Formats: sequence, structure tokens, C-alpha cells
Amino acid sequence: MAPERDLSSARNGRSWSLVDLGAAAAVVLAAVGVIWSPKLSGAVAQATGALTPVTVLVDVRGVPVANPSALIQAAKREGKVAIVIRNQPHGSVDVKQVLPLQRLLTAVQPNGTVVTAVDPNQATLGSLDARFVLQGQGRKSGGGVVFGNQNLKVGAPVEIEGLQYRVGGTVSGLQTGGQ
Repeated sequence: MAPERDLSSARNGRSWSLVDLGAAAAVVLAAVGVIWSPKLSGAVAQATGALTPVTVLVDVRGVPVANPSALIQAAKREGKVAIVIRNQPHGSVDVKQVLPLQRLLTAVQPNGTVVTAVDPNQATLGSLDARFVLQGQGRKSGGGVVFGNQNLKVGAPVEIEGLQYRVGGTVSGLQTGGQ
């Protein structure tokens, strides 16, 4: 009878093995990953009203393009672009406007006056100079605007990708829905 009693006491007083502790840690880490996932936190922020419309102005300058006006028209027609912030894909955002920018030449005259003129080489060299006005969802934070789970400020480099192009630009302006 003594061996039977020892077996039942071993079942009731079971200790945790290293494998059990590893499995429990994996379950806890998986639960934390689900709770803090960017998509879930974005869905929670949208449901609670923390997300507001954010307008992002992106300037693209000096990108060699065979037909800049056709690229601008294609971006307007598509109506959406994929945006990459600090090498992290954000997803797609709406294109509200694409404004062509004129490059200006500045010269100081012998009498001390400054003269500016439109660069005539811009049309013949085929380079894209444009301002993309993008609309998405984000929230205002103390350090700028959180857009696509990335803190975005004026001067930050971003990439914009359409069906037939991918260009790098710089954020030149931010506006939240309350501004």
C-alpha cells in the first residue's frame, strides 16, 4: 500500500518543469503581441475617436521622370498611394491633390538687386517637382502627428508608391482635423 500512496501524492503536488514554464511564457508573449499589435491599437483608437483626419504635404523634388505631367495625372487618377515612413509601410492614403512646383533661378545683379525666373531646364530635362497632398487617419501627440504608428514631423523622409512609380519625398507640412 505504501507505493500506491506515494504515487497519488506525486500527482497532487506536481511541480512546474522548465518546459511548462517556457510554454507559459510563450502564451503570455503571444497575448501581449495580440493586445499591442499596431492594427488592433489602430482599431481601438478609431473606435474611441482618438483618430482624426490628417493632411500630410509631401514635396518631391528633382526626380528624373520622362514625362512629369503624365505622372502627376496618373497619381490624380489613381486617387490613392501607398506610403512608407522610415522604411515601414503604412498602407494606402488618399491623394487629395498633386501640385506641380516650379523651380526658380535666383541671380544677383551688378547693382545689388535680386532677380528670380522660372528654370527653363525643368521642362527639357524631365524632372518631377511636385507637392502631394495626402489624407489619412492619425492622432496628434506631443512630438508631432502619429501617422501609421510612426511619429511624423516636417522634414521626415517618406516614399510614395503608385501603380507605375515609387518616389522619395520630404514631409513639408502637417495638419490635423482640428487645425
